[in-house]
Amino acid sequence: MNTHSNELSHQHENRYHWLRALKKSLPVAMGYLPAGIAFGVLAQVAGIPIWATIMLSIILYAGAAQYACLPMLSAGLPIGNIATNIAAINLRHVFYGMPLLQYLPKKNKLTKTYCLFALTDETFSIMTSLPNESRRALILPISLFNQSWWVLASTVGVMIGSTLSDLVPNLDFALVCLFAILAYEQFQSIKRYFPIGIAVLGLIIASLFTSDWLLLVAITICMFMILVRGFWIERQKTGDSYDQ
Repeated sequence: MNTHSNELSHQHENRYHWLRALKKSLPVAMGYLPAGIAFGVLAQVAGIPIWATIMLSIILYAGAAQYACLPMLSAGLPIGNIATNIAAINLRHVFYGMPLLQYLPKKNKLTKTYCLFALTDETFSIMTSLPNESRRALILPISLFNQSWWVLASTVGVMIGSTLSDLVPNLDFALVCLFAILAYEQFQSIKRYFPIGIAVLGLIIASLFTSDWLLLVAITICMFMILVRGFWIERQKTGDSYDQ
């Protein structure tokens, strides 16, 4: 009797986590759907096969890198060149897993690997805005829901094809709006000015030096400022302990 009751309780808890993850993923869907449709339309216009477009959204699953792939694929660039460019664009994803490693699923290595793979900008933003005790239960369903929105949108885009090609410039702006919404929601959750402040400052400084590598340089500057702040805080703590 107790075993059956525990199973029902576990199922109810799982259902609650998945419903909560679905709710958390809806703001991402609002940005992914138009941006993913725009990607699918662009891929169709560029002559990329439907199957290849959908596979990019499943295997690569990186909006900026997928957009960058289209002109390179249509121009017939070597795979090595394309891979190098994608690696540079997605370099920031390497750092996303570090603060969330302790919240990844432990029992299944495949699930753990998928959660690391699916840790996009938007998923990372949602996860870091959640309470620590909720992160392990929600990281898998949120990752799955977010990628599902993107794959669905890409599929719709390639099916629609050139019909919406005139609207693509407007649809591209959806990702910018999505980042703005996620930044605002994260601020509302943690009530800290520092993350937004260094992001704006890093972007301004990077824009003074480059336009081709703007994102990578801005992220590097932000990382440097975070490290400096961390060292300063540790030094303050050390100084306080010596005073005592």
